[in-house]
Amino acid sequence: MRTFFYACSIFILFACNAQEKTHIDRKALVNRNNPHVNAFDSLASFSVGNGEFAYTVDATGLQSFPQKYTQGVPLGTQSQWGWHSFANPNNYRHEETLKNYNFRGKEEPYSVQFNEPGRQQDAANWFRANPHRLHLGIVGFEFSSADFNNINNINQQLDLWKGLITSQFEINHEKVTVETSCHPQLDLIAVKVNSIAHPAIKFHFPYPSGNHTDDGCDWTSDEKHNTTIVRQTENSALLKREIDKTIYFVNILWEGQAKLIEKGKNYFLLQPSSDQFSFTTSFTEKEPSLKTQITFAQTLIASEKYWESFWTKGAAVDFSQCKDKRAPELERRVVLSQYLLAIQCAGTTPPQETGLTYNSWYGKFHLEMIWWHDAQFALWGRSDLLERTLGWYNKALPVAQEIAARQGFKGARWMKMTDPSGTEAPSKVGSFLIWQQPHIIYLAELVYRSNPTEEVLKKYAGLIDETAKFMYSFADYDLLEGRYVLKGIIPAQETLRASETVNPPFELSYWYYAMNVAQKWRERMGQKRSLQWDEMIDKLSPLAYQDSLYLAAETATDTYKDIRFSSDHMAVLGAFGILPKCPLTRTDYMKNTLNWIWDNWNWGKTWGWDYPMTAMSAARLGEPEKAVGALLMDKRTNTYLVNGHNYQDTRLRIYLPGNGGLLTAVAMMCAGWDGNKLKNPGFPKDGNWNVKWEGLLPMP
Repeated sequence: MRTFFYACSIFILFACNAQEKTHIDRKALVNRNNPHVNAFDSLASFSVGNGEFAYTVDATGLQSFPQKYTQGVPLGTQSQWGWHSFANPNNYRHEETLKNYNFRGKEEPYSVQFNEPGRQQDAANWFRANPHRLHLGIVGFEFSSADFNNINNINQQLDLWKGLITSQFEINHEKVTVETSCHPQLDLIAVKVNSIAHPAIKFHFPYPSGNHTDDGCDWTSDEKHNTTIVRQTENSALLKREIDKTIYFVNILWEGQAKLIEKGKNYFLLQPSSDQFSFTTSFTEKEPSLKTQITFAQTLIASEKYWESFWTKGAAVDFSQCKDKRAPELERRVVLSQYLLAIQCAGTTPPQETGLTYNSWYGKFHLEMIWWHDAQFALWGRSDLLERTLGWYNKALPVAQEIAARQGFKGARWMKMTDPSGTEAPSKVGSFLIWQQPHIIYLAELVYRSNPTEEVLKKYAGLIDETAKFMYSFADYDLLEGRYVLKGIIPAQETLRASETVNPPFELSYWYYAMNVAQKWRERMGQKRSLQWDEMIDKLSPLAYQDSLYLAAETATDTYKDIRFSSDHMAVLGAFGILPKCPLTRTDYMKNTLNWIWDNWNWGKTWGWDYPMTAMSAARLGEPEKAVGALLMDKRTNTYLVNGHNYQDTRLRIYLPGNGGLLTAVAMMCAGWDGNKLKNPGFPKDGNWNVKWEGLLPMP
């Protein structure tokens, strides 16, 4: 019965919104934001993909000059399944990465990096770097470095509506036209080339570098891996890749006259002799059958069908009627971010911060970032893409339960930095974070709000219950003051130390929100509320403040004097922005805090998602000018490149949590949140922001 009434309320909400919305020409909206380049630009590479796999190209439409892009947005070919580990001849065991800490009168082993040389440090370093994500192989034109300067008249565009990159250029005065697409369900690229120059296609395979941040390619170790032809016909070839114990397959199918040549070890050329030539290349974990041959035409049709459905069925926001001169740039960022997150962050495992483009943190993903990547999918009417990723939590649940148990807690403690296996990567910071714990509760609630069914309840109730059990057991009860506290943690604002931090504001508020949601899920499942959980909810510590300003933590009494507390993430704003207002916070104090941060924060030490977090807080606090200003603040880490990627610095040239945060903030600024009655509450009412939207869901 509760589910029925909830479904009715959602229907009524949609009906009310439908009365106000104006039809948006979605194709025109998308196409006017198609990115375009007319020169080589290492920060302007374009990608095609499907969430499980992505392929990034230079201005030739293929990966012809990867060396020119290594310090920009690299030309990656990556998948969710493509991982590799170096040999472990010393038999390092994960338990060797553990070190005991005493935050609450008992020993708690954490997986950390060690400062002292020795076997434990070596073990931690090995598990931090292994496994690492693979670059599956370069597929590009066989041009020399000298050819780079002989390419002229570049004209390249990414057609977002079709998922198609069209590239035109001239090499030695011969015109070349290239169409590049990706199959929406397969890890397969499809390419069509028109040229009387008949440029050869290279298939060049690297050994993994295993580095913290790079394109994942080691081109100096050909002897350490092998590529062999498993079978070959006059128009196809199947290659087998062997990298230590990792094996995968590369299937090449072509139409038109061509010949495959082995140029060198792990290096093949496909030389066409036809003016019109097309080929597909698929990457698979297992050997594909002969029946799985897919052509360029079939891929293009599937891609066009998928992307038209993506753009027409999800939500849309149109800024074309806005008078503010910043509106077109905001619209561009919004449209491109939708595309990037769909191809980079909608897979069966959580995404890494640089998606499927190049490796950061060895290609591993960070669970505290999944909210920033993927919450927007549900708010933008694409909860199916969010659910594709959330299924991974069930696979990782036994590992999360083991982490909680070894530290003396109940339930499941979700790791921070990990890989598809769920293995906890050692970290000086990550192992002490806790704000990733409630994410699965928040995200599952978003799924339920968009699809309030018994099926959804059954799918996530177990994960929510195990997470809430940990959250309850982790909070300490202060007998003297009669309250629950959070301690022994590094908060989202990572400049604070675990040994001295008590009650950071965002984590306290998140505990309050998530435990209340967990209780609702118990009721929806026909269970009684947990009295213990209710007691903790009632007795959680309020947010600490000083002079009517919220502190970075109860113990951070120098918040407004020490730059350490006014750098990195202004996580305090998440307590009233990401999260709805709760009894732990005061609106006036939070507005004071927002204004202080706006005027005094060390904005040069922020990250891409700090701007949308600021915008969400400003919107809830009735400061729409600041909400818009935060999203478009002229700062390095709030830069959005030609391809839509959020640039951070020379290490993180792309940063997808910024893109996801942008979409979440815009959804809230348009559709509002529970209890809001103002139309487009996050935009100024000065006549300059006539924002039209369809299909968005409100935030909690």
